[in-house]
Formats: sequence, C-alpha cells, structure tokens
Amino acid sequence: EVITDEEVEKMKAAFELGGWESVASKIQENLDAIENAKLHIAITGESGSGKSTFVNAIRGLDDEDKEAAKTGVTETTMEPTKYPHPKHPNVNLWDLPGIGTPNFKPDEYLQQVNFSQYDFFILIASERFKTNHAKLACEIQKMDKKFYFVRSKVDADIDASRKRRKSTFNEEEILEEIKQNCIDCLQKEGVESPNVFLLSSFDFDKFDFLRLQETLEKELPVHKRQAFLLSLPNISIQILQKKKEVLKSQIWKLATLSCGIAVIPMPGLSVACDVAILVKTLTNYCKDLGLDEDALVKLARRVDKPVEDLKSVIKSPLAQEISVDVVKKLLTKAACGGLMVVEYLFSNIPIIGGGIAGGISFGTTYYMLKTFLDELSEDAQRVL
Repeated sequence: EVITDEEVEKMKAAFELGGWESVASKIQENLDAIENAKLHIAITGESGSGKSTFVNAIRGLDDEDKEAAKTGVTETTMEPTKYPHPKHPNVNLWDLPGIGTPNFKPDEYLQQVNFSQYDFFILIASERFKTNHAKLACEIQKMDKKFYFVRSKVDADIDASRKRRKSTFNEEEILEEIKQNCIDCLQKEGVESPNVFLLSSFDFDKFDFLRLQETLEKELPVHKRQAFLLSLPNISIQILQKKKEVLKSQIWKLATLSCGIAVIPMPGLSVACDVAILVKTLTNYCKDLGLDEDALVKLARRVDKPVEDLKSVIKSPLAQEISVDVVKKLLTKAACGGLMVVEYLFSNIPIIGGGIAGGISFGTTYYMLKTFLDELSEDAQRVL
C-alpha cells in the first residue's frame, strides 16, 4: 500500500550496486532529507491585522505562552522575526513588519524583509484588502513566489452581524459577502483571480483553514509538504488523517534500515539499532499526533477540561511511557506479527525476502510501527 513500484525499482538498483549497505544508505539519505527539510513561511499585512496571533495559532501556541509572538493593538513587529515551531524547529514562521507604516513602504518592503528566503507569503487583512496588499502581491508574483490572501478576524464580523441582523442573520451569506468584497477590492487594484481564505486565529476548525491547508499541501514540494502537515495543530479529523498518511509512508523506509543493519554480522547490533529506531519514531508519533504530556495539558486548558478526562480515552500503553525497556518488551510481542510480514515479503519483494535475518528484522519493525501508528491515531481521534 505504501511502497510504490518506482521506489521498489530504486531499491533494486541500489542493491545491485552495493547490496544492503547501499540500500540502507539511500534510505537514510531520503529520511535525512525529509527530517531536515526547512520551511520558511512569511506572514505579512497591515499593522493590527492579527499577524502575530496567526503566527502563534498555527504553531499551536496561545498569545500568553512563553515562546509566543508578541501581540497587541499597536504595531509590535518592527523587523522580520523568526518563530520556529516548538515541535518542528525546521518549520519557521516569520512575523514581518506591518506594510504601509512610515518605516516600511510597499515599494521598499520586499528588499527590507529579505524576500528570497521565504517559501511563500501569507498576506493578512482584518478588514478589506487595500492598495498596499495588491502592490505587494504583484511584486511577489513578479519574483515567482507563491502568496495567499487571508482575511482574519472573521469571527468578530460574524458576531457583529448576528447582533445587527437579529431576524435576518445568515452566517453563510455573511461569509460570502466578506469574501466577495475582498475579491472585488483586490481585482480593482489589479490582482487577477485572487484566492481569499476567511479565517479566525481563535477558531482554526471553522471557516477556510482546511481549504488553505489543502491548497498549500498541493503546491509545496514533497519534503516541505510533509514538514508543513506534521507541524499543523490537531484541530480536525482530516488533519490527523493526513498526518497518519505522512507517518505511514515512512514506515517501510525505517523497516528497510532495520533490515539493512540486520544482515551485518555483528552480534546484538540489529536489536540495539531496532530499539533506537523504534524509541525515536514512536516518540515522534505521540508528539505529531498531540498525545504527549505538553500537548494534552495545553488542549485541556484551551477547552477548559481536566487533563485526566482527555487521558481517560487513550488506550495505547505507548502514550504513557516510551522507553528502551518498554520497546524491547513490545519487540518480543511483535515478532509473530513480523513473521507474517516476512511471508508477504518473500512472495512480493524478493530483494527483502532474500535475506532471512534482514527479512525478519524488516517484518518485525514494520509490523510494530504500523500497529502502534494505528493505535495512536485512534487515540488522537478519541481525544479530539
């Protein structure tokens, strides 16, 4: 399900060149490229549009958290400020100074904020998009970079409309009015076919955040796409499912590393490496799916529930403790399942099935990671 024909052919070619050592080396290079993929997202807009709050929200932080970007009703960002994601430090959000202020004029802005280092721009407005937004978008477009318009604070507009239109209020119609007004403003300023996303940084699970996520996912290179998806806050079943797909796609690569190490004739090496791979990977699963202690405490505070209530629906023992001893015990239990995977490998992927020790190591690692990824994903959905 997760190994494509192209990937199998690449493994065969590597095996023919240098055996399992060559295969493991290629796999490690690929995993390193994914782990080290850097993503730089620029957040810009006029002063007071909610840029800093958006930066915090997409990093899963509240404005009062220690690592949060500074927010306020006046301009608080005077120079480009990098905010690494707390759990994925290679994903960096840059809070840029407000456009249109005396110090930052649109025609000088891109040079001042070091335009070339960003993968894409998000242009935020809390009311209507103005000439400054359109001019900046046109300059970004000239330099062949992606940009996305975000209309923020939509929740405030909805609340205000509900009070003003008590008998005729229709949320869907209000949202359509806001979006069309934004599009009209941008088109008048010369932006062709603008794509506008309506958001509230306090309610990412509402409005257009999932549509924005899907758009970025399609347009980012594969390694950066995976880094972006894993860094998203766990606000919906769809995002959790996307994260599971990303993590699942790496399982066969980790299992192949285990396989490559197992065929090296050094007693104890395979078990030691398997345990190291599993401890690191399973820890990352809990972190990415929001099941680590810090994430659960923050979520409990946000929804005003005791953290014990959230923990009570978690069934996997790995959500409680991941240690070398725990993993060794689980490896022993996973051996039978691993042998079932080996039987499949012998009949379908000859280069893996060809090595008995390597096949068993591959099968056990694959079975264990897949089993616990399924369990932890179900736990994450129950918590949500």
